[in-house]
Amino acid sequence: MKSPKDAFFPQSENLYTCKKDGKNISIEPQALKDQNFVVFGMRACDVQGVKVLDKVFLGDPVDTFYQARREHGTIVALACHEPEESCFCKVFGIDAADPEADVAAWIIEGELFWKPLTEKGNALTEAVKELLADADETKVEAEKKAIRGIIELLPYTHLSLEGWAQEEYMDRFNSPVWEKLYKPCLACGTCTFVCPTCQCYDIKDYDTGHGVHRYRCWDSCMIFRKELTECIALGGSCKNNGFIHSYIPLVLPSCRLHS
Repeated sequence: MKSPKDAFFPQSENLYTCKKDGKNISIEPQALKDQNFVVFGMRACDVQGVKVLDKVFLGDPVDTFYQARREHGTIVALACHEPEESCFCKVFGIDAADPEADVAAWIIEGELFWKPLTEKGNALTEAVKELLADADETKVEAEKKAIRGIIELLPYTHLSLEGWAQEEYMDRFNSPVWEKLYKPCLACGTCTFVCPTCQCYDIKDYDTGHGVHRYRCWDSCMIFRKELTECIALGGSCKNNGFIHSYIPLVLPSCRLHS
């Protein structure tokens, strides 16, 4: 399963194309996203991941490719009817029963309940209003209560974040616990595809025979270090003590990573 961050930060995207005609070289920038689109079914943890990416790509200097997609994209987030046993959203203050997005949605007894929360959400609701009807909010409140009841029983709901302070970064990176955690790892980098907060990328060139595409593609800290233990330590530290820590105190990697 690939993270829905792909809608805003694609796995691979062209940046510009260089073409040579005799002694002349032309550079054609890739057009920015200019059509509206909807991402349907994101979960509350995925929306939190987008907030992390916003801090990275919309900070100075702004990433115009990402910015264009965020401006034209509308997120419809779906509450988790049956949260996974590996869910730990509540630890990070995320309510899986009531997602924060442009539109919050719930599927209850085969029906879709819909609540716009932003201007984008209102615009989308107006566009599909003929498909919607007034609903009984008591069903939604009952659904929220049921979901939160399930979450309270999950094994990772009350995890402690003690020991993940920024000043303890190197202690965490050099911890012997990584010697145990790295053993199941295949160093395939798939965690980068699943994680909604990984934002590292590489820039490469591809000769098409008619020009050269300069493109960027996702990169992973799990595959470029010699020692696998360092890869695992770097990935874990980045999420909770490193680069992203500068933007948000702690990051929710997504329960899918642990399923």
